[in-house]
Amino acid sequence: MAKHPVPKRKTSKTRTKKRYASFKTRNITRMLNAVQLTVCEKCGEKRRAHHLCEACGVYRGRQVLKVKSVDDKITKIQA
Repeated sequence: MAKHPVPKRKTSKTRTKKRYASFKTRNITRMLNAVQLTVCEKCGEKRRAHHLCEACGVYRGRQVLKVKSVDDKITKIQA
């Protein structure tokens, strides 16, 4: 029967914490760089790269989506 490999010395708490801390920071930076934001040419809002602008509905200079303006959403209450 083959014996399993066993570490010669105990892994210290500091070494263990360093390993998990580097894993955490590496993944945080990867997630922050995953989403690329650009500025819309028409309205100036931030939007995802290669996606249409949710504020004005324009993609690559063309009106793709008709977006309701703020005035259309407000309803006036008459007393």
